[in-house]
Amino acid sequence: MLQSLFYFLSFTSIFLACMVVFAKNPVHSVLYLILTFFTIAGHYLILNAQFLALVHVVVYAGAIMVLFLFVIMLLNLNAETEPRQSMLMKFAGTIAGGCLMLVLIAVFSKANALPAAHEVNSQIGLIKNLGKILYTDYIMPFEVASILFLIAMIGAVILAKREPKAAI
Repeated sequence: MLQSLFYFLSFTSIFLACMVVFAKNPVHSVLYLILTFFTIAGHYLILNAQFLALVHVVVYAGAIMVLFLFVIMLLNLNAETEPRQSMLMKFAGTIAGGCLMLVLIAVFSKANALPAAHEVNSQIGLIKNLGKILYTDYIMPFEVASILFLIAMIGAVILAKREPKAAI
């Protein structure tokens, strides 16, 4: 049962990821990417990592992709208004993509095909266990990160605040 669900989610993830790349409309591309994130969250659920699946859906599909969708709709991308790319830019993109492909081939050629067998703790991804570790062993980094997020939020509010126009 889990194996067939895994194959279904994998096929759906690959299909939707291809649709992200090949979609002509950028809004459709973002919507396909959101669906891809949901299928990846399904993979996390199969691996018994409920917290990771929940955070993945909330952070990526819920926040970042909605932000991408908002920016794409705000920019109003049209093929007619998009400037033509020069041959130099296309050549530079091809070279960069080729370099990335060479790095990926080098990394995958050195990777082990099958990891060494070891005992797996099936309870490691549960929210209860993660919360216990987070609030005992890693409480200081957790609190520092929350203070940094608070400072970033205050900074964003200050930067977004408009200056009142001076009376002439």
